[in-house]
Amino acid sequence: MGFEWDERKARANRRKHRVDFADAATIFGDERAVTVAEDDPEEERYATIGIDALARVLVVVYTMRGDRIRIISARRATKREREHYEQGL
Repeated sequence: MGFEWDERKARANRRKHRVDFADAATIFGDERAVTVAEDDPEEERYATIGIDALARVLVVVYTMRGDRIRIISARRATKREREHYEQGL
């Protein structure tokens, strides 16, 4: 499994959320990560909550492009999202 993203979107995400997509990609190695399907009529999207390599609980929104994960956005999880992660929901 590989990762891809739009560099312009990645820069905007870093400015807005202070999360680098390369760091965000590391949540997919978290065995406890929780994934839900997003309700998006345009394309099939998913949101995964997990811990990145810097020990932050992040929410990463992405879509699948073949066998690659295309990251759309990444941010720190809210308190409620962290609770969902901790409960394995």
